Amino acid sequence: MQQVDVIVREVGLRDGLQIHPVFMPTETKLAWIQAEAAAGVSEIEVTSYVPAKVVPQFIDAEAVTLEALKITGLKVSALIPNYRGAERGIELGAQKLNFVMSVSQTHNLKNVRREREESLADFVRIAQLVREQPEARRPILVGGLATAFGCSYEGRVPVADVVKYAVAFAEAGAQEIVVPDTVGYADPQQVRTVFKAVMDAVGPIPVAAHFHDTRGIGLANVTAALDCGVRRFDASLAGMGGCPFAPGATGNIVMDDLCFMLESMGLKTGVDLAQLLAIREMVRQALPDIEMHGALARAGLPKHFEKPGRRQLESELV
Repeated sequence: MQQVDVIVREVGLRDGLQIHPVFMPTETKLAWIQAEAAAGVSEIEVTSYVPAKVVPQFIDAEAVTLEALKITGLKVSALIPNYRGAERGIELGAQKLNFVMSVSQTHNLKNVRREREESLADFVRIAQLVREQPEARRPILVGGLATAFGCSYEGRVPVADVVKYAVAFAEAGAQEIVVPDTVGYADPQQVRTVFKAVMDAVGPIPVAAHFHDTRGIGLANVTAALDCGVRRFDASLAGMGGCPFAPGATGNIVMDDLCFMLESMGLKTGVDLAQLLAIREMVRQALPDIEMHGALARAGLPKHFEKPGRRQLESELV
């Protein structure tokens, strides 16, 4: 596998599709996954293990997972909202399970209909379940802290609360922490404050960023996270998606623009930009009504663009 400086994880098949009312055919989802893997995206969140009656888009979660697992070199991850979701993911053989709870109490009640402490207790049970699995079938367990920067109900979320639950996840057995800006409240200064606090608190556990581009500063927030040492980022092809609790919001940061920016900065992603851009048309044909974003797709690669050689960020030279 190619050595990379930054890991980019595609979440469009889950976050990008979850609120879209038109079902994307299973064969198109699989073609999308296969194409992105071929383009060099090494990790894809392929689905969510939620009841199909809640999110019909994921009625094919089993088929998508099983077929994605056949792709050599691809790490197949999925979102889990609860213990039952974890059981299902383990049964199917998903390699990474992304548990999510909201740091905002109100948002957690709206999103998963539970108090935060109930979600945390569920995560503790899930961590024990993962530890009980044979090593060969033991998935990586990720703790996601939704609304870590603010929510549409409570406004800004205290940094102390984010750190509290990050530490609780780590102590329970999380092997990675994801800090999402679920509704797009973050700014670069806040990003530096929150990530520094979380990373100091959880020590060697990898911490990833999940930004939405609600107010157009998603990539600026990426650079702030890079300054803190973050080297794992979620994004969605064409910036698809959104949050039902943030009316008018766009989706995740655009995968195509993210990879272009990182490569321009001298950070290797392992992603072929031309191949990545070509995949957009496949998605557009399947869902012609879905909103797609992206400056790189609009303007194209700069003339004579070449991937720069690796160079260290200033923060790494200090």
